[in-house]
Amino acid sequence: QLQLVESGGGLVQPGGSLRLSCAASGFTLDYYAIGWFRQAPGKEREGVSCISRSGGSTNYADSVKGRFTISRDNAKNTMYLQMNSLKPEDTAVYYCALGRRSNSCSSSVSPPATFDYWGQGTQVTVSS
Repeated sequence: QLQLVESGGGLVQPGGSLRLSCAASGFTLDYYAIGWFRQAPGKEREGVSCISRSGGSTNYADSVKGRFTISRDNAKNTMYLQMNSLKPEDTAVYYCALGRRSNSCSSSVSPPATFDYWGQGTQVTVSS
């Protein structure tokens, strides 16, 4: 069965760190672009970071550059988002996604419409 399951979210103080994980089953990550997205209440889902299908390009939203790091472990079929120096404005539900299209992860802020498979999301709350 095709599944993407996020974990690692929670409550953290400003300046703290969290590491999100996304375990994939029924997929081979080598064949897909991977991406992390987030959605805050009342706002549209936005791209946070992604790696292209070829692995040749890694993109980050301007708001997270220098603070977040995307990675994947193909042997474990798992992708990660390391989040450091967290700010209250990072509060959102975070989603992992896979894209099989040629335009998946074609820009710094990847539109959700360019990705095809989605996890259920994990809540990240940054508050003192």
